[in-house]
Amino acid sequence: MADAKVIPFDDDRSRGGAAARPARRRGVGRPRAGSDDPGELGEVQPLPGRARVREDGRVSRAQEPEEPEKPQDPRPGAGGQGAGLERRVAAGLAFLRRRLTGDYDVDDFGYDEELTDQVLMSLLRPVYEKYFRVEVKGIENIPAKGGALIVANHSGTLPLDGLMMQVAVHDQHPADRHLRLLAADLVFVLPVVNELARKLGHTLACAEDAERLLAQGELVGVMPEGFKGIGKPFGERYKLQRFGRGGFVSTALRQGAPIIPCSIVGAEEIYPMIGNAKTLARLLGFPYFPLTPTFPWLGPLGAVPLPTKWTIQFGEPIPTDGYPPEAAEDPMLMFNLTDQVREQIQHTLYKLLVQRRSVFF
Repeated sequence: MADAKVIPFDDDRSRGGAAARPARRRGVGRPRAGSDDPGELGEVQPLPGRARVREDGRVSRAQEPEEPEKPQDPRPGAGGQGAGLERRVAAGLAFLRRRLTGDYDVDDFGYDEELTDQVLMSLLRPVYEKYFRVEVKGIENIPAKGGALIVANHSGTLPLDGLMMQVAVHDQHPADRHLRLLAADLVFVLPVVNELARKLGHTLACAEDAERLLAQGELVGVMPEGFKGIGKPFGERYKLQRFGRGGFVSTALRQGAPIIPCSIVGAEEIYPMIGNAKTLARLLGFPYFPLTPTFPWLGPLGAVPLPTKWTIQFGEPIPTDGYPPEAAEDPMLMFNLTDQVREQIQHTLYKLLVQRRSVFF
């Protein structure tokens, strides 16, 4: 048997012979319908990738990775300004339909979470962010879940400090918690204010309502100074008044809820109260009738608050879950805890005032 002639792959003659042969078209596809030859291919589809001529004359294609499909942005308006506008209009119409048909929920206290989130907070937020430019500190001291009692100082002639504290918790807390404020009886006898306060989640400043909310795991806010705090003269600003008889401490002890002191700087100067028309206040049924440098001398314009710069600081929680159940009836314990909370708020107020460089900037 004659020796077989071996032609190496890299031999020049092999390259020449391959280049001389006509190239056969290759394609990818399914067999044409009606064809008996399973090897007979239909319409030839080009291979993906860039064409490249090899040294042996053959044409090859380098496979290129396909570009991954870009994920769609789920945010409103990401599909274009028109799409975002359509979503907002649709959401607004759906909201109006639910309000007109009564298809929305309120709790036993009248709190309307949907109305608060979508309407009332949207109205308060520009005042919070642009007008008073509130700076929040210590928001991490508020627990992510479970009941807690926030105790704050009260000032400003009108109770705007409670509303700003509510916006601060709503917008700044990472767990999106809601603050339920305990308000005075006067709030719930005023025609329009009564409805708005209920929708915002406010309730009467009584131990029964506070305990129910804490038992449900809610954040409850209380300002123990009451009218003595917001109605004090400008010369006594940032000097805490008496904290009542310590009822908020007894409530926290019964539920084992932590007490979080809160200090608010900036509210004292929005309506500098230089006088009190007591006779007019008795005629109107108000606890006081304020006289400020602008009110009532400038009429309705004098009711516009001054644009002071605010700071709200939440202090470290004071635990109450380590006390026995009968501790809520111990007057000495309630006095000591009340004094501890008051002193912590007052000390923080002084510290914030020292750090403040300007009332308005």
